[in-house]
Amino acid sequence: MRIVALTFGTEGDTRPMLALCRGLLDAGHDVFVLAERSGEAFATTLGVPFVALAGDMAAEMESAGSDLLPRGDDVKRVARALSDIATRHTKDWMRASLAHARGADAILGAGLAIYVGLSCAEALRIVPIGIALQPMMPTRAFPSPFLPPRRLPKVLNRVSHQLVLAMMWRAFRGAINDARRDVAQQPRRRRQWDGYPILFGMSPTLVARPPDWPDRFTVTGDWWFRAETYAPDRGLETFLAEGDAPIYVGFGSMTGFDRERLLANVLDALDGRRALLSAGWSGFGEAALPPNVRRIGHVPHAWLLPRVRLAMHHGGAGTTHAAAHAGVPSVVVPFAADQFFWADRLHALGIAPARLSYRDVTAVALRERIAAASDDRMRDRARQIGCAMADERGVANAVARIGTLLAAT
Repeated sequence: MRIVALTFGTEGDTRPMLALCRGLLDAGHDVFVLAERSGEAFATTLGVPFVALAGDMAAEMESAGSDLLPRGDDVKRVARALSDIATRHTKDWMRASLAHARGADAILGAGLAIYVGLSCAEALRIVPIGIALQPMMPTRAFPSPFLPPRRLPKVLNRVSHQLVLAMMWRAFRGAINDARRDVAQQPRRRRQWDGYPILFGMSPTLVARPPDWPDRFTVTGDWWFRAETYAPDRGLETFLAEGDAPIYVGFGSMTGFDRERLLANVLDALDGRRALLSAGWSGFGEAALPPNVRRIGHVPHAWLLPRVRLAMHHGGAGTTHAAAHAGVPSVVVPFAADQFFWADRLHALGIAPARLSYRDVTAVALRERIAAASDDRMRDRARQIGCAMADERGVANAVARIGTLLAAT
């Protein structure tokens, strides 16, 4: 079968899609990926055919700046900021997707490009399959992961998902309808899509499948490339070998925050402990560092995190799963969107202390959480979770499900 995968987002959005597509290639499918440009290097490593979509997510997020950081109206602001990114590129994404998906059997759509994928599937009369890395569809089990963190009466959980989905559609529908008219010659769409199958690339160990989800929603386990080979540079290799396992500190694709303030608090909280600082998209940690701290560029989480004692991170879905897979505790400093949800999941599982929002960071608060995450009971619990996740076969499960869906058409 010929399958086109379409996504636009951070590396945390793109890398799982690429890992899934490597699995589809290994199963004999003809696969092509259209995604944000930062994924190209990883696609080359995996041998996945790749074309970069218009736009630069890192630059776009840097431009959005504080609009993506948490305040009381988080959902509306984040939806508006993300829709602004999509609006600038939706027509280009539609053109590229239609060109590459002609003659395909299915299109996998995710991230900011999900509505483009669904429109292209509709125009070309091929199978649409949604891809999600968060439990974002309506359920009574828990509120939407994209809502600001607060407890809701259980009766409102399902409504909260519907509210967020409706808000996202309202933010994106103008751009998608313009592209449908001008690029695909499709009629205006007034309602968001429903009824299509969705694969959730997340661990059932971290989030159990809600019992009220329909059969077309499949939780497969998360998607990562376990066989990725990596040779560290001599400096990193030496640093890891010359002392106790360090603390990993990295905030991934987060941009627009006060790097100097956060770095000062992190260094103070480390209190002389060995640590590795990942620059991420923001260039975090580019100032002079003490000898107990080493700056690193991109190092695959699957290789690095099993070699650290704990991970301090922003709570993105990808880093959350990587730390849990590695069997190490987390200290989560969420910035926006679903990061609060993942922070609370890790805390509920006993593998992270209570979250500390970026805006509430102090050296004292970070130091307390590092101490809590270093407790032997939390470390044992993290190892138990890592062992449980090791038995999951997310890519294989997703590939099998896609095969079943295509065989039924």
